[in-house]
Amino acid sequence: KMKRGYYGVGIYHAKTTENIGTLWRSAHNFGADFIFTIGRRYSKQASDTTKAERHVPLYEYKSIADFKEHLPKGCQIVFVEQAKDAKNLKEFIHPERAVYILGAEDKGVPEKLMKGHDIVFIDTPLCLNVAVAGSILMYDRKNK
Repeated sequence: KMKRGYYGVGIYHAKTTENIGTLWRSAHNFGADFIFTIGRRYSKQASDTTKAERHVPLYEYKSIADFKEHLPKGCQIVFVEQAKDAKNLKEFIHPERAVYILGAEDKGVPEKLMKGHDIVFIDTPLCLNVAVAGSILMYDRKNK
């Protein structure tokens, strides 16, 4: 069966590089086409035990403007954040071509950057670790 579309997942201003390594490992497991960081550089972490860098490319962007300038044509931005206008992930229909931007646990993504884009949330009583949230998101996309 031929795969349709593509997706990438990344973190906006990641708090720790360990989260990026864990997200990368999950991206490799769930079939992401690439991962990215916005505003933070990555250094290799022990949390990436699958050597995902050999299979899933990492792109590093200095800012959200730099990221948007390099966004693939026709690709939809989806933010994963606890925000007032966010849709529950359970009911969300994933775009064929998407990039998912996760906010760091301590600050999240500023609301002004999310305006005009889809925002989804994972229904939990407390905040999730960013790599865990990304893993749940990718699992949901794979199973829908």
